[in-house]
Amino acid sequence: MLTVLVILIVLALVFDFLNGFHDSSNIVATVISSRALEPHTALFITALCEFFGPFLFGVAVAKTIGHEIVQAEAITLTVICAALIAAIIWNFATWLLGIPSSSSHALIGGILGAVTLHAGAGAIKMEGITKILIALFSSPIIGLVAGYFLGKLVFFLARGASPHINWFFKRSQIVTAVALALSHGTNDAQKTMGIITLALVTVGQLQSFEVPLWVIAASAGAISLGTALGGWKLIRTLGAKFYKIRPVHGFTSQVASASVILGAALIGGPVSTTQVVSSVIMGVGSSERVSKVRWNVAGEIVMAWILTIPSTALLAAIFKLALTNVMGP
Repeated sequence: MLTVLVILIVLALVFDFLNGFHDSSNIVATVISSRALEPHTALFITALCEFFGPFLFGVAVAKTIGHEIVQAEAITLTVICAALIAAIIWNFATWLLGIPSSSSHALIGGILGAVTLHAGAGAIKMEGITKILIALFSSPIIGLVAGYFLGKLVFFLARGASPHINWFFKRSQIVTAVALALSHGTNDAQKTMGIITLALVTVGQLQSFEVPLWVIAASAGAISLGTALGGWKLIRTLGAKFYKIRPVHGFTSQVASASVILGAALIGGPVSTTQVVSSVIMGVGSSERVSKVRWNVAGEIVMAWILTIPSTALLAAIFKLALTNVMGP
């Protein structure tokens, strides 16, 4: 049991690392594309801020992930391992293809698939799943709308300004990048914290669902390390393929994204940073001119979003069956 628990914690931290590696593009793509910061400087600042995010803003999302999705008696270490393996494979595959996909969706899909195979659909807490799905699927729409209207406001306020206003937007992105990194670390690292804490409760190492300090530090460290190394394929997708990003787009996108992600984290809503940032970038671009956005690229990303949950659910069910045959239930 102890060996399986150690393996599970390692898998969770690998998932967390890949989450940071995968999602670094969301945080730094606009600040790099607008030339506000050098790439390695942007990644270093982002990684540092992501580490401190969970310590500053709490662990409400971890409690949602670990405590409100499925019945406690339906959780075993093999269920959690299968969910993590499925999410890791999906993250790695979409990174190879350069497609921004949601680590949050991958993890949720993995949990649903593994639990359903193990204990049936009745083990799923519909109230918790509804809360999560509302957060996941409403946040990109909110991001698109927020990006559009904030873009309209910024362009209105900057009308008639001299080209020197680009200096303001460039320098301001240092502040907004910090805010976005803090929000990402706060929201995304907590998903791994929730999984590890759930495993500790399952094996009796913890009597109640309270996230230990070492779990917070390990999860924050893993996602920060992944961010520092950066997923350059995805940075190019978000930073260039939608449209040519200027400092005004970078500044506006980061303000809107940080507001949506941090707001969701504070109320315990796990959202997809990939979805929010991508939709905000599209919203900001369309606020200037709808035809400015390459909507065919957006369509490819939306297709990845649609496929993530069912694909990872199927993968997790397969791995759960395999693990059960090897290790028992």
